[in-house]
Amino acid sequence: MSDLVVPAVVASNDYDIIISGGGLVGASLAIALADLPLRIALVEAVLPDDTENSSFDERSIALSRSSKSILNALDLWPDIDATAWPIDEIHVSEKGRFGSAVINAGEQGIDHLGHVIKSRILGRSLWDRLSECSAIDVFCPARVGAAAAASTGVTVNVEQQVPVSISGALLVVADGARSAVREQLGVVAQHKSYGQSAIIGNVSIDLRYAGNVAYERFTSAGPLALLPGADGVYTFVLTRNTDEVDATLALSDDAMRALLQELFGYRVGVFRNLGRRFAYPLYLSTAESLTAERTIIVGNAAHGLHPVAGQGFNLGLRDAAALAELITDAIASGSAGVSATDQLNADLEGIQSAYCEWRHADQRNVVSFTDGLIELFAKPGGAVSIARGLSLLGFDILPAAKRELARYAMGQGGRLSRLARGIRASGFE
Repeated sequence: MSDLVVPAVVASNDYDIIISGGGLVGASLAIALADLPLRIALVEAVLPDDTENSSFDERSIALSRSSKSILNALDLWPDIDATAWPIDEIHVSEKGRFGSAVINAGEQGIDHLGHVIKSRILGRSLWDRLSECSAIDVFCPARVGAAAAASTGVTVNVEQQVPVSISGALLVVADGARSAVREQLGVVAQHKSYGQSAIIGNVSIDLRYAGNVAYERFTSAGPLALLPGADGVYTFVLTRNTDEVDATLALSDDAMRALLQELFGYRVGVFRNLGRRFAYPLYLSTAESLTAERTIIVGNAAHGLHPVAGQGFNLGLRDAAALAELITDAIASGSAGVSATDQLNADLEGIQSAYCEWRHADQRNVVSFTDGLIELFAKPGGAVSIARGLSLLGFDILPAAKRELARYAMGQGGRLSRLARGIRASGFE
């Protein structure tokens, strides 16, 4: 993948859009903008094939139905379709309690609720496509150092082997929940630690029980998710309290299998072979604003979520799709003889305002939903447990409630972008 690295010196240091962060969301945004008559710079700190690059690790991502539509509209789905495993049913339950919620694709009148894909596979597909986009200059490995925004434009110092200063009309911050660029520009984020980490690994089950079902099981120690895959190999995401993580990672395969079995039960049979396990800390991060002067914040830099409902990347991808649509429409609205650069500058405040209005509700709802689940299932007590069981049972027997839960799971709540509806057409091809 080293051929994706752009030389330190480029033809011109003047850009229209600078994207800080070339992870899954930042790269998707760059590709969504690639057909526009704009110059785009993408700055990413970690080489794609570096083991520290989280976009290229072994985590599995639960892609919502709308995320598949976005990737398909960007013509990326054909590259990853063969390695994406469908989710036809979602099963939510609590250990030791009655009641469950089941969402089935057939009941919703669709083929699949979503898909599961390795982060590594999706990241590689995105960066392979970036290498084909002539309108995008990729600076990697490189970091955004000092960034300054003014009414006339934004200037960014790119820290790399040969440092360079670049300028643009718009800076998009997509470099993660702990974004130094976001904070440098005066946008504070609130961080809430859950005091837990997610332990991730693969586990195989008896093929007789293998299917296209994703499970979310709440336990007294935290949620346990199982995501389906090929040949009966599931990805598990086990939440443990911070002080238990090291000991859990140190368990032998036999002991780890026994722990998973005790927490999950035998709904999918006996857990068998285990793969390598790793962990990362869990916290909620929410930026106090989605914009600053000549700046728009997307993805985890705007909202870092608990993985309980698998919504983090899906929410960030909807951010990117919405922003791409707003920029596309602004450029298309320009009068004859007005350059795309001038039109972007003229409409930038309107784009920022429209982005905030569009994305605020979706982000707020998903953050409240995921954080609320953690808070609800963390509360002990018999009465609370009974209420949770009744709530799950209510979701399962009330069609309207189930449809609403399904819309969240599929990423189809609220206003959908054209990309989320499978429409790419920008008028600039």
